[in-house]
Amino acid sequence: MRVEQRQVKDQPLTVIVEYPEYDRSVDNLISKIKNMSISFTGKTDGKTVSIDISDIYYIENVERKIFLYSKKDVFRYDGTMSDIETAINDTDLVRISRTCFMNVSHLKEIMQIKNSHLEAVLDNGEKLIVSRKYLKDIKKIFRRKLL
Repeated sequence: MRVEQRQVKDQPLTVIVEYPEYDRSVDNLISKIKNMSISFTGKTDGKTVSIDISDIYYIENVERKIFLYSKKDVFRYDGTMSDIETAINDTDLVRISRTCFMNVSHLKEIMQIKNSHLEAVLDNGEKLIVSRKYLKDIKKIFRRKLL
């Protein structure tokens, strides 16, 4: 693989992918590039900020309020869980419970705990519970990453 880069003033960021044959690795690369442009608008300390999907560790619904968690900060999101689910299709964010999405790109380890649940540990030390109902979604993402 060859990587080239060049600065072009007054032009938007453009990525051109050239390949001898379209395969799964090309598809994964294109998917990752497209997902880089996804962001959510969150509020913290009276400010509204845009948070890239890659900076989100997990999203949680607590008492009908949605929060976006980054490595160190927490942001309030005004949309719905349904809005998020629609926007994150084919990204590294996966639903792990009725009230939580996790970014598997920040997943450090996963361990079996009681009642067929898993405990996911993120690279910032945060621990999340993966409910049995959503195990297949996590397995599907891991399979997609391995191909």
